[in-house]
Amino acid sequence: MKKGSLSTVFLVVLVDLMGFGIILPLMPFFASSFHASPLQVGLLYSVYSLAQLIFSPIWGSWSDRIGRRPIMLLSTLGAAIAYVVFGLAESLSVLFLSRLFAGIMGGNISTALAYITDVTPAEKRAQGMGLIGAAFGIGFVLGPAIATGIIHPSVPSLMESWGLIKVAEILRHNTYEMPAFFAGLLSFISFLLVVFKLPESLTAEERGHVQKRMSVLNPDLWKSFTKEGKTGIKGLFALMLLAMFILSFGHAGLYSSFPLFCESVMNMSADQVGIQFSVLGLIAVVIQGGLIRPLSKRFAEEHIFIVGNVLMFLGMLVMGFSSTITVLTSGLALMAIGNSLNSPTINSLISKEADQSMMGTTMGISQSIAGLGRVVGPTWGGFLFGVQAYLPFWATSFVLFILVLMGLRLWHVRVGVPVEKV
Repeated sequence: MKKGSLSTVFLVVLVDLMGFGIILPLMPFFASSFHASPLQVGLLYSVYSLAQLIFSPIWGSWSDRIGRRPIMLLSTLGAAIAYVVFGLAESLSVLFLSRLFAGIMGGNISTALAYITDVTPAEKRAQGMGLIGAAFGIGFVLGPAIATGIIHPSVPSLMESWGLIKVAEILRHNTYEMPAFFAGLLSFISFLLVVFKLPESLTAEERGHVQKRMSVLNPDLWKSFTKEGKTGIKGLFALMLLAMFILSFGHAGLYSSFPLFCESVMNMSADQVGIQFSVLGLIAVVIQGGLIRPLSKRFAEEHIFIVGNVLMFLGMLVMGFSSTITVLTSGLALMAIGNSLNSPTINSLISKEADQSMMGTTMGISQSIAGLGRVVGPTWGGFLFGVQAYLPFWATSFVLFILVLMGLRLWHVRVGVPVEKV
């Protein structure tokens, strides 16, 4: 394995996610230019996650059989094409087609997680998984900032002052197209990084041990998650996957309810809400990109997972009783710290329980279940907000308390498991 493989994976995912971060805040506005209803705007977000729900395990399974590198090449190139189609869209149906295609080709994250598992020893697994979380954080901070810069009204005038008259005209007449094309360029750069800088993590012998591709529709695959894993504990895998769903569901519930709450209850502007979401990204960068390493050396991953769950629960509860922006931000920060602690640790724990020959399939299933949480969570949050403004926080804090109990159970069943087994 070449030195620097982890840093290359980090760069590949980071550059790709920056493109995703550029598109994310602009989708409602681009869709509205085609007279999309609020429901259609919501579906435009969901169709991506629904496609990932189905296809992530498939790409993960293929990565076990043919290698991580081909799948990452395909997914990054597919993302670049999807962004270009998005930018060229002249109807709402083409926008939906572009997001559907992007979701189908979205095997990058699950394959990157499997790659990290291939190249890191068990004791450094959480640190490696934290790199993906840090890439998410940086992508969601820089992506929207880049999008804002591209579409800002002063940019065309600036281009004209530099003598770039044609560029200024393009920016004036293609408000949302140019950010999409730039996102496509970033994904193509990510593709080139895989081509020239990323070696394959699986040997031909390791790939040869996978006799056939395990379909996500195969019941034997799902039955395997209820059997004894590498630690010999029956049902532990299923418990971890359920925890992954609740974790994703609880976090994604903020996507719809939090902005609505900020606007209607706190009288906050769009810029102020954007700053709040930037807090999430910055905390993820600090913890998953740096602090998770010394923490995982000093404390057991199960312990970190429990603490993360408790902080998420408390953060959601604080937001549910907030009457000022300061209290609301404090609750959001607690929530972000907790999520930044337990996301890399649950991915690490799942990888340690998985069969090495099915690592890509397992991480694909894991990301698929997380995607299901991201589909259901925003709908849950939006529906509860329509009933009562504070209800999404109270109800989700109850769900997260279940996650605390699951973390305690996970700690209990893994106590005394020899290190060499994982």
